[in-house]
Amino acid sequence: MPLQQYIISVVTHPRLPLKDEMSLKEVLKRRLTKKEYKILDVLAYGKNTEEICTKLKLDTDRYNEMVLILVKKLNQEKLKQELAV
Repeated sequence: MPLQQYIISVVTHPRLPLKDEMSLKEVLKRRLTKKEYKILDVLAYGKNTEEICTKLKLDTDRYNEMVLILVKKLNQEKLKQELAV
């Protein structure tokens, strides 16, 4: 459920309803890079920036850049369609 809630919070005009958690993870693993997916996963489960940067060995600037890229990808219409039921 946290993944669905996070996606709804960052996607502009999400197509609802979203797939179940397991199906979302499958789609996202295919469409995102490994690091983007890891960032999304830890963000969805409420980790803070410092913990994420340490875990993924990223500096804050690179982390912020990757989050922006991630949000842009999540807002692509084709991906929104894949995430919806």
